[in-house]
Amino acid sequence: MIRRYRNAEELQGMTPREIRMLIRKELWDKPTTGLAMGYAQGNLVVLPEKYARDFLLFCRLNPKPCPVLEVLKPGSYRTKFLAKCADVRTDVPRYNVYRKGTLQATITNITELWREDFVTFLLGCSFSFEEALIKAGVPVRHIEEGKNVPMYITNIPCKPARIFRGPLVVSMRPMSARAAARAGKITSCFASVHGSPVHVGAPQEIGIKDLAQPDFGERVTIRKNEVPVFWACGVTPQAALMRAKPEICITHAPGHMFISDVLNENTRTVH
Repeated sequence: MIRRYRNAEELQGMTPREIRMLIRKELWDKPTTGLAMGYAQGNLVVLPEKYARDFLLFCRLNPKPCPVLEVLKPGSYRTKFLAKCADVRTDVPRYNVYRKGTLQATITNITELWREDFVTFLLGCSFSFEEALIKAGVPVRHIEEGKNVPMYITNIPCKPARIFRGPLVVSMRPMSARAAARAGKITSCFASVHGSPVHVGAPQEIGIKDLAQPDFGERVTIRKNEVPVFWACGVTPQAALMRAKPEICITHAPGHMFISDVLNENTRTVH
């Protein structure tokens, strides 16, 4: 009998490779927050080669939301730096497939869609610094509540790169003002996975009208005397891709990341 896993606690203690194998077998198709703590997770963008140079420029102009961890050669689906024996066509829990800027499907395997001209980008993810926050006693509410992190589209524009442009998307974690200061210092050391917060408090100042209505992810509890702390988010490229409207592009579904074999402290900028 094939066992499907229901919650992240059941995967605790598993190696990144073991978790990827479960994902490949479609035994885990949920968000990856809280999994393989200590190891870097990555946002995924796959698009035709003719757009790759412009997209790489967009990432370089916007390193906070789009920190590049690895770029694969056209047609390649095997990572070299982030993991061995990994397959980006099968090892992400859920993929979003866009055609001309419109979401067409959310699926668990993109093998049948694969093309020889596809270029894969793996970008840093804020899930990677959450272990450091937890060890420092900083609350990570979506992990506490077993939810996907809440994400919001802001009014902060990214720097455009030819056809790629769009607003900054942020992830939010509520905490006390004291914890927010501590979180800022901790995450500033994780530049390759979004680094320090981009905004604290006053969500309306960055165009967020209602914290109870995230654009992606799930609502979390904000307790009395807590402030929302916002980090740049790897969903930002999806907003830019929707505006650029390439004939096809594939991303991770928000919160459903690629789990690498690389420890967070060993991530670099571009490979």
